[in-house]
Amino acid sequence: MGLSSLCLISVSIYILSTIVLFHLMVANSLQSYNTPTCRDDEIYALLQFKQSFVIRKSASDYEGAYPKISSWKSNSSCCLWDGIECDDKTGHVIGLDLSSSCLYGSFSSNNTLFSLVHLQRLNLADNHFNISQIPTSIRNFPRLRYLNLSYSVFSGHVPSEVSQLFQLSSLDLSQNDFSSNKELLRSLAQNLTGLETLDLSSINISSTVPDTLANLSLLTSLTLNDCGLFGKLPGRIFKLQNLKVLSVRDNSALTGIFSNEELLRSLAQNLTGLETLDLSGINISSTVPDTLTYLSLLTSLTLDGCGLSGKLPGRIFKLKNLKVLSVSYNHALTGYFPDDYSGSSPDLMSLKLWYTSFFINLPSLIERFHSLKELDVSSCNISEGPVPLSLGNLRDLIYLDLSYNKFNGQIPTATLGNLTQLTYLSLSNNYFHGSVPQSLFNLMNLQTLYLYHNNLSGTVEFQKFLNLQKLTSLDLSNNNLELLTESRFLNNATTVLPKFEYLGLGGCNIREFPDFLRSQEALSRLDLSGNKLQGQVPKWMWNTSTKTLFYINISHNLLSGFEKTPVVLPRLNLEYLDLSFNMFQELLLLPSTSIMYYNIANNQLTGQVSPMICNMTFLGYLDLSNNKLIGDLPQCGRNFSVNLEYLKLGNNSFFGNLPQSYSNGSNLRMMDISHNNFHGQLPRSLANCSSLESLVLSHNNFSDTFPDWLGALPELKILTMDHNVFYGVIVKPDKKNLHFPMLRILDLSYNNFSGQFPFEYIFSGNGTTTITHDLEYYHFYSFNVEYYSITIICKGVERYYPKIQEDLILIDISSNNFEGKIPEFIGKLEGIWSLNLSNNILTGHIPSSLSNLSRLESLDLSHNKLSGEIPQQLAQLDSLSKFNVSHNNLTGPVPRGIHFTTFDSTSYLGNQGLCGDLLPKKCGNSEGTQLPPSTSEDNDSGSGIELDWKFVVAGLVSGLLVGVVLADFVITKWNVWFIEIVAVLIMFSKRIRKPRN
Repeated sequence: MGLSSLCLISVSIYILSTIVLFHLMVANSLQSYNTPTCRDDEIYALLQFKQSFVIRKSASDYEGAYPKISSWKSNSSCCLWDGIECDDKTGHVIGLDLSSSCLYGSFSSNNTLFSLVHLQRLNLADNHFNISQIPTSIRNFPRLRYLNLSYSVFSGHVPSEVSQLFQLSSLDLSQNDFSSNKELLRSLAQNLTGLETLDLSSINISSTVPDTLANLSLLTSLTLNDCGLFGKLPGRIFKLQNLKVLSVRDNSALTGIFSNEELLRSLAQNLTGLETLDLSGINISSTVPDTLTYLSLLTSLTLDGCGLSGKLPGRIFKLKNLKVLSVSYNHALTGYFPDDYSGSSPDLMSLKLWYTSFFINLPSLIERFHSLKELDVSSCNISEGPVPLSLGNLRDLIYLDLSYNKFNGQIPTATLGNLTQLTYLSLSNNYFHGSVPQSLFNLMNLQTLYLYHNNLSGTVEFQKFLNLQKLTSLDLSNNNLELLTESRFLNNATTVLPKFEYLGLGGCNIREFPDFLRSQEALSRLDLSGNKLQGQVPKWMWNTSTKTLFYINISHNLLSGFEKTPVVLPRLNLEYLDLSFNMFQELLLLPSTSIMYYNIANNQLTGQVSPMICNMTFLGYLDLSNNKLIGDLPQCGRNFSVNLEYLKLGNNSFFGNLPQSYSNGSNLRMMDISHNNFHGQLPRSLANCSSLESLVLSHNNFSDTFPDWLGALPELKILTMDHNVFYGVIVKPDKKNLHFPMLRILDLSYNNFSGQFPFEYIFSGNGTTTITHDLEYYHFYSFNVEYYSITIICKGVERYYPKIQEDLILIDISSNNFEGKIPEFIGKLEGIWSLNLSNNILTGHIPSSLSNLSRLESLDLSHNKLSGEIPQQLAQLDSLSKFNVSHNNLTGPVPRGIHFTTFDSTSYLGNQGLCGDLLPKKCGNSEGTQLPPSTSEDNDSGSGIELDWKFVVAGLVSGLLVGVVLADFVITKWNVWFIEIVAVLIMFSKRIRKPRN
């Protein structure tokens, strides 16, 4: 290459460099020219605002949250700061977006933010403002068009100043802790007529929907979820023709214009432009009208828990724009996928049908909706069989729930291996068996995996879950797995473990507390119940995830103590602690004041309950039963008892009086203090417990009259007071409201009550007079479903019921001194299942009205002074399996029913006047029911041979044995042809014996 060529190249490079540099200088100058200059006073205001809050990662829930204000520096224009928007001409700050910025702290009215009077857009969503109220200084933003304060832990009342921001077109105050704001919706509807989007979800509005809401004619999106709305939706709301999004879910008292039944029909006929409709939680209680398919623009339809029934119109699946369909938790709703594929919705992305009665052909569903990203068919009673292999064709699935069905076989390895996008997978509560497939450990996007309550077996090395670094929720409980949690690799300091939030490892044959838990910092729920843990709970366990862990269950193990644990656990957030069914011997381990559920039943605890338990003011569930605790209960004040719903102290050695600590507003629903040594009177403050459903006082030493004052409790269904020293006559009170309206189980046995028992007063409510076919069990929701339990004597045997079915109706007033007659009124208690009036001084006849008790299985009237006959109508009681009238003064024949032939003679002992087939005394003509005479004719003896005469002749002629046998045949109602045979045999015998004479 020559010199001239080199020179030419050098000159070219120089010229090109000069041009590039020139363009960069021009671009920079243009940028400087286009970037508005931020005003000094606004820079100062923003920097002061920055100083008023601290950065806390936990203050924002959004995964991509970051502190935007960290980029704010005083040496640069605020218009270049993250989250700031300035006016191009004036330089004023007109937009501030600090959503998900990890801000923590309180918001005051004198915050410098309110000096930014030119703001048009303000977004502070997803921060933590420490239950501040929205400052009234919000009025300083008269130009504000967009305001979003959602998910930011504001509280109190929404100030009226918000409704004076007349330029607002978008307002979102949802998901905060605001108290009652009854006039909020009305005020906004009257003033902010330019609103286009409104979201007040989870604000306690507690009012009707004002008719003036129709003034918001520009509304395109209205979201009022869980606002406590009630009453009828005003008709004018259906004239909001611009409305595209309507979501009023979880307002259970909301109805349509005329009724719930026409709510869907009115919506479909008027709001034809709707794209999103969510009415979940509104008790519509009707079929789904065909007119709903008129909403041709629908992209999302959600009707969960609406009490829908009948058949879902198949044409819904042909709405071409439909992307999301959820009709879950409508158990009476049925339907099919249409056979005609033409015009169906091939782009349906989310289908949720859990707890419906839909007829689901899973292979057909998979073929039809191949674009699905979410599929939930849990609790749909899908018949037994394996998971179809074609499920693997839904490669876009991110959410799959097949739980609570009847799938069996092995979990398909290849099928799940194809679903690489899955973030949520639940196969729980099925009948899968075999090992956990290896393909699960290759689903790298998985965040939630539930395999609990199956028949899976084999050994699982926990370290395999390390492949799933996004996994936050894992539940393998209640299988036959052996989980290996100890390995050098797991305990290596350099090993990166998933950041678990929920770990369910119950019943996994774990023998030691998993050491990898030491490094977990984000756990919220931990279940290690039903394993083989033994010895002491290590000290480090109480330092695991101290800021987040609120649920700990280590019940049903072999644990005996705690390693150097302080009296009060060092936890601010612990709400649930279950230590039951172990071998703890120490005094009660008292959790922090935040505890709501505390169960330490079925251990070997001794000593007294510490008064420090009174500090547990948020306690809703307390179970100390089946231990060896002694002494008086601490005299806790009202603050302790007001939140308590479930209290079990049974099977200890407590003594003394029950504390008088129940005041108005008490939430107590269940109390069981049976099998202790409590004495004295019942605390009259129990009358304040208007939610009380079950009161179990059995096996104590209470000495008091009958608590008629409990009759005013509207929910009381179970009252057991047996084996105490209650006494006196039960007198009907003067007040009309003391009549036990819902009582279903009453046990007063083994006390000293006297006088007549007032059946009509105590059982005049609906509790026992109505036949119910309710198969539910008494329960309430805490962190889990909690069932009521009871021990009662039924059919002569003491039985423990871990769950009590709501149709169980039982009355036991035995072993007292009740007297008088059994009233005919007792026949009105049609729902009763067991009746025990034994061991009293009852007189008179057994009322025939007892035959009305069609569900009666057990009837005990023994050891009284009843007289007369046993009503023959009792033979109609087809359900009766236990019957005892022994030791009375009864006479006459025993009823001849199918079931009465199964009762042995002990059921009738001590009644000399009774006769019957199974009794020593047989019934004759004057007492028993006469059988029809023989219809046979005989030339020698004539017709109409008397029955008793046959017995005598048969005995004389053929001997005593033949006579007894033949008599037994006839008495026990053998057919007429047996009688004819007897007559023939008698004549034959006579002819044989005549020559000998």
